[in-house]
Amino acid sequence: MIDRHGLAAFLSHRRHQLQPEDVGLPRGPRRRTDGLRREEVAALCNMSTDYYARLERGVGPQPSEQMIAAIAQGLRLSLDERDHVFRLAGRTPPARGAHGDHVGPGLLRILDRLQDTPAEIINELGETLRQTPMAVALNGDASRFTGDDRSLGYRWFTDPTASAAYAPADRLLLSRVYAAGLREVVTMRGPGSRAERLANALLERSEDFRELWAAQEVGLRPTEVKRFLHPEVGELELHCQTLLDPEQSHRLLVYTAEPGSESAEKLRLLAVIGAQTLPGRPAGS
Repeated sequence: MIDRHGLAAFLSHRRHQLQPEDVGLPRGPRRRTDGLRREEVAALCNMSTDYYARLERGVGPQPSEQMIAAIAQGLRLSLDERDHVFRLAGRTPPARGAHGDHVGPGLLRILDRLQDTPAEIINELGETLRQTPMAVALNGDASRFTGDDRSLGYRWFTDPTASAAYAPADRLLLSRVYAAGLREVVTMRGPGSRAERLANALLERSEDFRELWAAQEVGLRPTEVKRFLHPEVGELELHCQTLLDPEQSHRLLVYTAEPGSESAEKLRLLAVIGAQTLPGRPAGS
């Protein structure tokens, strides 16, 4: 059963605790009260202001699991807080694990402060969970992918446009890295895991993957400097720094260019161009 009063009170309390700078919003000189406005939270949750406001007033419908997940992410809730909201809404919390899409508030706070930098949050299967606008401009919008295609490693072996976004000299190493990384995740997660299902799907579809899988490689890592091929600005050499959230096995990837380099100038140009419609470009790294 949904606890409408408890849900309304908890959502209102968490909204008032959040500050604009916590979610990457400007405070503005005319803001007179602490906390976020309802319309700001609704926008963060990708829902209408009226729908969210009704939940806070305790008169809204029972939210779906998808709506609750969106609210938990928009309000930057921890996993325990997310599960609490699910129970208040009369729903069963999702199973916890490395494949979960709920990004921890710590990583989100960092990502919110990187809006002028290509940065993204991915899980252990290479599925992009969040991107900054600059990451979308660099790699395309990852939210358009569904199913197995959400994984860059899967697309790498099944969609030729995925590898086309990287320098040709780097593609063999990246292929080996993706195969070796997936082997490690399969071993860690065990039979019946999403990782094993993904590997089996690739073994059926890709001869290149079958050859690399047979090599039994593990422990390979990509180079720190990655070379991207962008249709508007050309080749960029970017350093990739990684921050790991061990609880969810999520990684925050941040791409930067050497100051004063040609790639730094191209990044500035990319910021001016903005996110283009790049239907064939992959997201992630």
